[in-house]
Amino acid sequence: MNLAVNARDAMPEGGTLAVETHNVTVDKLTASAHPDVQPGRYVSISVRDSGVGMDETTREQIFDPFFTTKESGKGTGLGLATVYGIVKQSGGSIRVESEPSRGAVFTILLPRVNAPEPYVDEATRPRPESGSGTILVVEDEESLRELIKRMLSGLGYTVLTAESAAAALEVLDSRGAAVDLLLTDVIMPGMSGARLAEAVETRYTGTPVLFISGYTDEALAHHGVLDAGIRLLNKPFTATELATQVREALKATPNT
Repeated sequence: MNLAVNARDAMPEGGTLAVETHNVTVDKLTASAHPDVQPGRYVSISVRDSGVGMDETTREQIFDPFFTTKESGKGTGLGLATVYGIVKQSGGSIRVESEPSRGAVFTILLPRVNAPEPYVDEATRPRPESGSGTILVVEDEESLRELIKRMLSGLGYTVLTAESAAAALEVLDSRGAAVDLLLTDVIMPGMSGARLAEAVETRYTGTPVLFISGYTDEALAHHGVLDAGIRLLNKPFTATELATQVREALKATPNT
């Protein structure tokens, strides 16, 4: 998804996005030319766009956290850093080929696994526990915001939603009362989730906060986006994980 969104943004006037997958075998000779690749069998995923492309200076920095060529408020600089982290944690490699005005191609190699996926009996899968209370969900991605709302509503919670920190404060002001839990994304256009939590605390002292993010708490703390030790739910998450974290946040003292 991050690679596709990145390609879209590189084609403001339109263009072509192509995603290809195939099996490849890397021999010792080929691996010797690529220090980050070991000989073996891989699945290759390539994402190609016909966008504006990149010069060498930009190519050398694109996987660095918080590096972005987009206008202020248009990008976080974490999308490609996340791609890089996922690939490396999976034992794979990623490379990019690009030139100005000639588009870009990202090629990923992931180790191929032939073992069948373990069978999970749905009848024995733990079910999320229901709850009660009013939760304000703040998430700028509409599809995820609505999914979280459905998950929580199905568990018995009353759910309010907002697409930004500013909209969340408007919801609270119009409501004129605190919510039982603030569930907010960390990285959003405009005001961040952390700043929103501070603003909510000013208005309604003691409001519990549960942050959600596609980036680990260590990475966010390292780059000064979020204080270490806060309550964080990492994306992607299951309905059970969401229910458990929400229940614990409601029972716990804020930010402990």
